[in-house]
Amino acid sequence: MVDLARLNDRSAVQAALDEFDLLGRDAFLAKYGFGKARTYFVENPNTGTLCDSKAIVGAAFGYLSSSGMPLENTDFSGGDATVAERLRSLGFRVHSGNERPGSNVQPWSPHELAVIVADYLSMLTLELNGQTYSKAERRRRLKSQLDDRSEASIEFKHGNISAVMIELGYPYITGYQPRSNVQGALYEAVERQLHRFSALDDAAIAAVQRPVLPNDTIEIDFEGVLKLPPQKRNINQVREPAPNYHRRATKRDYLERETMNRSLGSAGELFALKFEKWRLLSLGLRNLSEKVEHVSSTQGDGLGFDILSFEPDGRERFVEVKTTSFGQTTPFFVSSNEAAFAREKGEQFRLYRLYDFRKAPSLFELPGAIEQHCLLDPCTYKAQFL
Repeated sequence: MVDLARLNDRSAVQAALDEFDLLGRDAFLAKYGFGKARTYFVENPNTGTLCDSKAIVGAAFGYLSSSGMPLENTDFSGGDATVAERLRSLGFRVHSGNERPGSNVQPWSPHELAVIVADYLSMLTLELNGQTYSKAERRRRLKSQLDDRSEASIEFKHGNISAVMIELGYPYITGYQPRSNVQGALYEAVERQLHRFSALDDAAIAAVQRPVLPNDTIEIDFEGVLKLPPQKRNINQVREPAPNYHRRATKRDYLERETMNRSLGSAGELFALKFEKWRLLSLGLRNLSEKVEHVSSTQGDGLGFDILSFEPDGRERFVEVKTTSFGQTTPFFVSSNEAAFAREKGEQFRLYRLYDFRKAPSLFELPGAIEQHCLLDPCTYKAQFL
C-alpha cells in the first residue's frame, strides 16, 4: 500500500479538485478508474463542490512534482483514518453522510456572468480613479443576485476575470489574483461589456500615463521590500483552453502603454539603484556600494541591463528593472536583447520586478534566463523585406 503521507502538497490536491470541476464527476471518476464514494467527500474551497475523496487523493498524486503518476484504486485504502485524515491535515474540509456529491458544479449562467463582470469592471474603474469602495459589501450585494453561489466561488470567479483582463491587456483589481480554469463564456461576457465602460477606458489611460515625480525628501525603508516571486503554476495543471476570439473590446494594450511611461521607468530604476546600494551597505560592504552604477543613465539603455551592482564576493551583478503601478503578477515586456543578455550572463543576471509602485513599492527578483521563470510570448516581430 502507498504511504499517503507522501501527499504533502496542498496545491496538488487543489489541482485535482479543479480538474473534477472541469471534467464533471462521471468523467473524472472514469478517467482515474475510481467508483463513486459512499461516505466521504472533500469540498473544493474555491467552488464549494463536494468531490469523491479517494478519487481526489489518487488523482492528486499525479500532480506531485516528485511522482507525476496518479494512484490506482487498489494502491491504497479509503476511509476516515486514511484518505479523510490526509485531506484534513492539508487544510481541506471533509464531509460525510448523505450530502450530495458534485453539487455546486453548474456552470455560471449568462445572467450570472453578466452581473459579476459588470460589478468587477465597476470596481476596477473606481480603483484606477483612486476612489475607495468595500469589496466585502459589494460581494454581499452581488451574492443576492447569483444562483446560490458561495463567497469562495465568487472570489474564485473574480480571479478568473482578472486572468481575462490580463489576457486583454488591462490591469486587474488589487487582491484578485489571476486564476486559470476560465470558462470560454467568461471571455465573451467580458468582451461584451468592455466597450460599454468608457469610464474604465479613460481611467486606465490616465493610470498608465500618470507621471511619477521624484521625491528625494522621503527616506525609503527597504526592510521588507524584497518579496518572493509569484509561485509557478503546476505545468500539469488542467486548464480550459481559451477560445479563439477577436480582441474587439481591446481599444489599447494598457500594460504595454505603461512601459512607455518614461517617468515611471526612471523612478523604478532609481528605486532599484538605492535598493542595491542599501543591500550592500547592510552587508557592511561600503566600498562595493559606492561602485554601483546606473549604467542605463551613464552609458545608454541598449546594454541589456540597467544597473551594474555586485555580489558580496565582488562578482558583478547585472540588474534589469521592470516597473509597474499594478499587481505582482502583471505581465512585463522584455526585448530580445534583454532576454539574450540574461541567458548569456546566467546567475549574474537579475531581473528586478517592481510592482504596486505608486502605493507600496515591492520587488521580487528573477535570476538567470527569463524563460526559466516566465512564458515568453513573441508578441512583436520586425518585418524586413525579402
